[in-house]
Amino acid sequence: MTDAAASDPRVRVRVDRALGHLTLDRPRAINALDLGMIQRLAAALDAWEDDPGVDAVLLDGAGDRGLCAGGDVRGLYDQIVAGDVGETAHFFRAEYALNARIAAYPKPVVVFADGVTMGGGIGLAGHAAVRVVTERSRLAMPEVRIGFTPDVGGSLLLARAPGRVGEYLALTGESMDAADAIYAGFADHLVPSERLDDLRDALVSRADPQTATELVLLFDETAGPARLEAARPWIDGAFAADSVGEIIGRLRGRAEPEAHATAELLETLPPTALAVTLAAVRAAREQDELRTVLAQEYGLVLWFATTQPDLVEGIRARLVHKDGAPTWTPASRDDLAHDVVARAFGFEPVPALWTD
Repeated sequence: MTDAAASDPRVRVRVDRALGHLTLDRPRAINALDLGMIQRLAAALDAWEDDPGVDAVLLDGAGDRGLCAGGDVRGLYDQIVAGDVGETAHFFRAEYALNARIAAYPKPVVVFADGVTMGGGIGLAGHAAVRVVTERSRLAMPEVRIGFTPDVGGSLLLARAPGRVGEYLALTGESMDAADAIYAGFADHLVPSERLDDLRDALVSRADPQTATELVLLFDETAGPARLEAARPWIDGAFAADSVGEIIGRLRGRAEPEAHATAELLETLPPTALAVTLAAVRAAREQDELRTVLAQEYGLVLWFATTQPDLVEGIRARLVHKDGAPTWTPASRDDLAHDVVARAFGFEPVPALWTD
């Protein structure tokens, strides 16, 4: 790790009694992650893994807008436009290693997914041991909307969601509130935002035999009914179809207004990203290991970054020029190459994600 990353002020690192506390501190960007922040988080976890003075880790975000809006997508845009594929691969390898590390960490990692938690933020929160949401939480994997595909292990979380909820969330990029996030398996506990400071204090001052999970349960409130659960009849009926075109056809054949609105949304999204993402969620459903799914995602991510114009165009339209009018290539499902999914999954990324 570079000296700059080791002292990166955008991640606050401290130990309070036996609690290692990590705070993403880039509130103006809703704590969006860049490489230095990822390296700083990884270095802290490295230092605490064998430290007998740390027995649990808390990760939260500065400001009241959210834990993390995702990765530094504008930085990704600049790298792709400049043709710096090596730097793009370096970023994703570091990020995915951190995602896997959080999932396998030998000490409980508690994450407060308060407010906006999307994309790369899901990679931090979704694989933690104890995942807390609040009434302000908005969780999503919205990558298809910029001509991309869910990553950071998100395709595995989506694959494990009830019924066809995973396909629905992946293809639409729709956000979840606290009840939806718990229902879909992206979170564990709802704690009111006004109680988070009390929960932090309790995690610091806890006494044996109270585990982090037991303490969170003291603050847990029952989430209301999940919108996603109520929508399961039309979601499952439509999103079980074999292709995006068939999904849209089934949605149009449903009586629910929400189904028709979803069909209209899908018609505006990039055909390539939709086709590859549908296949990615279903391939992840056949896997048990996060590392295996991360490797699948890494190949797809570099395929998009190095061969597909939609990713640059999607970022341009949403975050650079902000005109909200992307031109997808191809623009129609009818013009999509019949082997596009096979080519995406057959792409061999260099360097490989895992070298061990």
